[in-house]
Amino acid sequence: MTTIVDEHLALVREVVPQTPQGCRECLISGTPWVHLRLCLTCGHVGCCDSSPMKHARRHAFGIGHPIVRSFEPGENWRWCYVHQAFV
Repeated sequence: MTTIVDEHLALVREVVPQTPQGCRECLISGTPWVHLRLCLTCGHVGCCDSSPMKHARRHAFGIGHPIVRSFEPGENWRWCYVHQAFV
């Protein structure tokens, strides 16, 4: 399992948030979100699993970018969607 996690960590880049004002898809559709997650491969900003649309999870599995970090002020944790674990 460590090798797979390492493979996912290898996808982490220094990114710039694509939509720092909120979840890209929710902004387009007018859907509310609860918390935001930043994709650490491409900078996509998506809403969390507590949000109605779960765009961060959809992005992770749809695009293959498994690791996000919280995009909430004062939080700096990272999460791997594939392994359901903090990294």
